[in-house]
Amino acid sequence: MTETETRNHHDGKQHNGDVMAETSTVEDVFDDTYREKEGPKPPRILVWRNIILMSLLHFGALYGVTVIPSASALTLAWSVVYFLISALGVTAGAHRLWSHRSYKASPPLRVFLAIANSMAFQNDIYEWARDHRVHHKYSETDADPHNAMRGFFFAHIGWLLVRKHPDVIEKGKKLELSDLKADKVVMFQRRHYKLSVLIFCFLVPMLVPWYFWGESLHVGYFVPGLLRYTMVLNSTWLVNSAAHMWGNRPYDQTINPRENPLVAISAIGEGFHNYHHTFPFDYATSEFGCKLNLTTAFINLMCSLGLATDRKMVSKQIIAARRQRTGDGKSG
Repeated sequence: MTETETRNHHDGKQHNGDVMAETSTVEDVFDDTYREKEGPKPPRILVWRNIILMSLLHFGALYGVTVIPSASALTLAWSVVYFLISALGVTAGAHRLWSHRSYKASPPLRVFLAIANSMAFQNDIYEWARDHRVHHKYSETDADPHNAMRGFFFAHIGWLLVRKHPDVIEKGKKLELSDLKADKVVMFQRRHYKLSVLIFCFLVPMLVPWYFWGESLHVGYFVPGLLRYTMVLNSTWLVNSAAHMWGNRPYDQTINPRENPLVAISAIGEGFHNYHHTFPFDYATSEFGCKLNLTTAFINLMCSLGLATDRKMVSKQIIAARRQRTGDGKSG
């Protein structure tokens, strides 16, 4: 979708209760004027520190699977809750709130989502949102941080194991990020990110079961700690990989992202990816509301509690017209 097309789609506001559709920020709309540079690609430079750390993390998570039978029911329940809160820090926080500005959150909710984001340990909010806007603006090109045209492994985890393509760095520096820089919660988390990750991603999930119901530190470290963290990582990465490769394209068959229900389940609502790349500003990332979309249900709950407002949504008429014009004719 071009910047001009997006603006034409959303001239004015369409009210639906407290929900309205507005123009998307140009920072997350695909730029069809970008052209990849001709000639040989830059050499692939491995980042051995990341390779070693990711390998150790996944070996630790595999060991964590063998520790599950030793965990108490309370620890397993705690792991699930911690997984869901961590995931919300990415989906409702870094993604829908800070990357796309698809709704507004009160200060208490912003602080909660920032803490949850540190629980997920996927780079601080500022860096995550910057890279995600670059991903949308230059999707499936050399300027896309996790370009799926380079294969499943690269889109899933490989992009973290090599130096960024120069175009990713160049385009990231040119984005308008004043909204993130002006957000005190975002910048506070950025300044104290390493400490917040140590506390909320590793110490809290391990120490709470140990302190409150006598779980061993060994189980606490490997199950709600490493295994939970690794599962959150891979659930998020599946949006970049599987949801860009397998599924229908009912809204725009000219782009790579797909509708993938399995990814929607694992990433608590982020698998409706053909819709999301067609209408990146929609707070629900789907036309189906809360169906397979726990993140949308969470945002709706926050709105009902007065902690969130101004959810942006696409009208049914615009969705139907887009399906008719550019969709693949298959249901989402």
